[in-house]
Amino acid sequence: EEECRRLNEPHFKYITTGLPLVTLKFAQTLDGRIATATGKSQWISSEKFRRLSHKLRATSDAVMVGVETVLADDPQLTVRLVKGRNPTRIVLDSRLRIPLEAKVLTNQESVPTIMSTTSGANEEKLSALKQMGIEVLTTREDERGEVDLSQLLEILGKRNISSVLVEGGAETITSLLRLNLADRLVAIIAPKLMGKGIEAVGELNITDVSQSLKLSFSRTYRMGEDIVIEARVESKKAEHK
Repeated sequence: EEECRRLNEPHFKYITTGLPLVTLKFAQTLDGRIATATGKSQWISSEKFRRLSHKLRATSDAVMVGVETVLADDPQLTVRLVKGRNPTRIVLDSRLRIPLEAKVLTNQESVPTIMSTTSGANEEKLSALKQMGIEVLTTREDERGEVDLSQLLEILGKRNISSVLVEGGAETITSLLRLNLADRLVAIIAPKLMGKGIEAVGELNITDVSQSLKLSFSRTYRMGEDIVIEARVESKKAEHK
């Protein structure tokens, strides 16, 4: 029964809450870095894990990243290394800093992209994106002036998007954890040490160990030289909001 529930977890959450299941995916070094201090992240993980990443995309309704990931890596966010459908691409960009030539804005006929922004967005860029046929969703601003992720997930749920795979960056991952909006995570631990660099998870406003977000590991396994951890966010403290 538990295995069946895991297989249908997006459906169960969507039916009971109207919200998509949110899975965080990231690759990090053993000392918890997802990129160097200069923002370089290719490639922390092995080729085998990159295939798993594409499999996760193919089984998700949408894949989401923050604009910093687009600026740093210029990803396509499409399914290429395995067979499967392309998810809807979602970019969080409260001020619309995305370059118009970004790869995530290409191939809109077959792989649509949704830009999620706020009322503080650059009007000129907003007009240019709409002329390119890019859908732009405007949400209210959160307390930091960024896209309100709770409202965005509600909007996505109303569009029958039942699962969202979040591929970064650190600010987006941290925000979803801090706001208690993440359900699962898939983390790869690469046998590397980086020292100073960008952390996978940033400030969660935790001042005591007892307040830590607790994870329930569902699977841990080797994939080539890497270790993959699949877990569920078990305990969500209201004081982290």
